[in-house]
Amino acid sequence: MDALRGLAALAVVFQHSGLYLADGVFALTHRRLDPGIFGVFLFFLISGYIVPASLERRGDLRAFWVGRLFRIYPLYLVVFVLALVLLPEAHPGVSVSVYEHPWLSAAADGVLLQDLLGVGNGLSVAWTLGYEMIFYYLVSALFLADWHRRSAPVAIGFAAVALALGGVLPSALLMHSAGEQQVVVATVLVLVVGALAAVVTGTRTGIRVGVLVLALVGLVLAVVDGRTALFEGMMILATMFTGTAIQRAENGQIKRWYAVVCCAFVFTAGLLAGIFYAGGAVSRIGTATGTAWWTGFVAAWLVFGLGMLCRKRRVPRVLSRLGTISYAVYLVHFPLLRGVLWAFADAHYSPSHHAGQELLCMAVFLTVALLLAEALHRLVELPGQRLGRRLLSRQSAAPFPGPSVASR
Repeated sequence: MDALRGLAALAVVFQHSGLYLADGVFALTHRRLDPGIFGVFLFFLISGYIVPASLERRGDLRAFWVGRLFRIYPLYLVVFVLALVLLPEAHPGVSVSVYEHPWLSAAADGVLLQDLLGVGNGLSVAWTLGYEMIFYYLVSALFLADWHRRSAPVAIGFAAVALALGGVLPSALLMHSAGEQQVVVATVLVLVVGALAAVVTGTRTGIRVGVLVLALVGLVLAVVDGRTALFEGMMILATMFTGTAIQRAENGQIKRWYAVVCCAFVFTAGLLAGIFYAGGAVSRIGTATGTAWWTGFVAAWLVFGLGMLCRKRRVPRVLSRLGTISYAVYLVHFPLLRGVLWAFADAHYSPSHHAGQELLCMAVFLTVALLLAEALHRLVELPGQRLGRRLLSRQSAAPFPGPSVASR
């Protein structure tokens, strides 16, 4: 899984930097296969495979959420602040909405749901974190209800919605005016912060209510208010729950044929939805062509499948390490790219159409990005995780266990 995450991180880095640093290679690929779509869907499959297992292994919703929050937020906040402080507004490392609507942006970024609230992503790549959070909301609700083994039907349901209604249901439904947007963002902020506080610090009743609120907020935003096309949002959730179904089949929690049916349906639905809808939504899904979307989606599934077949083989340690720091690579590479483009603009320089210069620029950029990511992983990400574990170890209250051990 670490090796696959490393590969996904490299794909996303190339998607964002290739146009500026390796235009020759980028021009050959991006209209046929979008590396960014490939990378993020590979990430989503991996998250689905790993994250619910960590919750069920501990059997504690409070511990799960403390771990998730201290896994995501410290590094995100540090990279965000560095990008905001070190780069000028003329070459911003954060969204222009941070400067134009600072309080609105802070509220939406604070709950990592900005892409589902019509607010520009503070960090450009943070749109995927919103769907990660919604996945956590839904996983928590299924665990609380003792329905966590039903990942396969949940995945099939989201895929069916993507295929049947991906071109029908409206999106950005709650954002008809600036005033409405402010009300929606404020409401979501209060609900999510209150619900998370209830889950992390509350009683059993507080945890139940908090998880229910999170799941309802997540579903509403994902279905009717996403920035991206509905079919893509639904396929993201379907993909993550399919990763969970695969993990369950491996552990004998569900029949293997059931997982195969789930994979086949979700994969086919994603392919057909991409063929039917992506071409008319390229401006919203951020691809050059509709074909680039569905080929990226297909490639992510094929690579994940190949990785599963080879999972008992040893992988190069460098690729495994890249997976370990992949979250830091994912966050830091785009602000770093903005800084490089700032330097290029001041020097009136562009490496485009010079193969040797493009290769050198890409190599230097990737090296610096990896070094920064390694430093951030050691200095911010790991200490943040350790802090979360220390807070859990000091809890005096008994954890809320969720379903019985026998049911798991």
